[in-house]
Amino acid sequence: MGYPVWDVAIGGSLLMAIVAITHVIVSHFAVGGGLVLAVTETLAVRRNDPELRALARRSSLVLILVSTVFGAISGVGIWVVAGLISPGAIAALIRHFVGGWARGWGCGVVELLAALLYFATWDKIAKRAHVTLIWIYFVAAYVSLVIINGIVTFMLTPGTWLTTHAFWDGFFNPTYWPALVLRTGITLLMATAFMLWPARRAGAAARPRLMRYLGLWLVAGVLLSYAGYRWWESALPDTVRALFLGATPKLVALAATRHFLLWALAATAALGVLVLVVLPRLARLVPVLLVMLAAFAFFAGYERVREGVRKPFLIHDYMFSNGLLVSDIGALNEAGVFSKAGWNAHAASMATDAVGRGREVFRAQCASCHTLDGYQGIRKLLPDDVETIAAVLEVMRAQGETIAALPPGQPIDKAQLDYPFMPPFVGTAQELQDLAQYLVTLTAAPPAQVSTRGGSR
Repeated sequence: MGYPVWDVAIGGSLLMAIVAITHVIVSHFAVGGGLVLAVTETLAVRRNDPELRALARRSSLVLILVSTVFGAISGVGIWVVAGLISPGAIAALIRHFVGGWARGWGCGVVELLAALLYFATWDKIAKRAHVTLIWIYFVAAYVSLVIINGIVTFMLTPGTWLTTHAFWDGFFNPTYWPALVLRTGITLLMATAFMLWPARRAGAAARPRLMRYLGLWLVAGVLLSYAGYRWWESALPDTVRALFLGATPKLVALAATRHFLLWALAATAALGVLVLVVLPRLARLVPVLLVMLAAFAFFAGYERVREGVRKPFLIHDYMFSNGLLVSDIGALNEAGVFSKAGWNAHAASMATDAVGRGREVFRAQCASCHTLDGYQGIRKLLPDDVETIAAVLEVMRAQGETIAALPPGQPIDKAQLDYPFMPPFVGTAQELQDLAQYLVTLTAAPPAQVSTRGGSR
């Protein structure tokens, strides 16, 4: 809340989803591709198998172009977008996990150098030395996954960190190990999805054998992913599981996404076994594309569920999606939201009416999730009278006071809240009224446009 608001036409959360999902698909390929390439070339050297080594060679070009080029660019994109959309959360994660980030970035440098050397030294150094390079790459890539997984899972299940604020309590949180198993399986799925394309370039005689080889990797990825996902679900707090599990889930859209991702994983398994393992001669353009898309759909579905069950928090039970800290609710109800949102306070001080001040309250508290008419557009959700809007805000304000009264570290049962997917309203009674006055203006019919001929249209 203490940072400038970045207005994005399509909505910050949607922009972040687009950038993040494309990046994580590539970054997980970077890890799994390293393992599959390392094992593939190791087997090729030991067995003196030129076709298997040719697969590793062709795949190394894909690894360089997709992982180190697009992956690096999209990784920077995540930091830029996240830093503009949620600067408070990024600051908190850097502050509490700076040592972890530093080690992760160090692994990234080793990973990049090893990948470039690996690609550049085909047939220029001894085969065993060349194999060593790709193993170095994989170890660095996997260690980076191990580190990032701790920080990502912390955001959903901080666990005892909420009371201790100790690094390791946050890092090895309740969903750390399940998510690591799940993501390890996903890395194998992504590796297979990308390496199927260089495998298709093999000769007609060798292609079925290579497809069957990659199919076994895909089956291993499916099994690990399914086991990890089920374990991850069981490790979630009851208050989180109630959002998308059970006969009456609180968030129906997330429950539907859960069904989608499980069916997508089943489709990946079925297509992979049929097209790659049993009948590898069927591995033509369309079947291979279907395997790839099914694997991507599973991963994207999981990421949507993971992000969705965190609503309305950026860091669960600690920081809301608009940057509001749970610990600040009481103080801001007394002093007002502008006591912390200084950038909006300056704009509000220049406003001449309640609507102008309310607009800045909206930008400080609501604009991180809601656009006016686009993604999660607020206009279509509003009642058309100021009294009803104010009454809803009063309920959300009381909801915040209930949350603030909980003992530190106690999980917030979102199923018991009136608006479980929205941060509470914080601020003075005057700020509440100003926000209500602004919101009701959004429900008014737009003025008639005057045509160039003088008539209205």
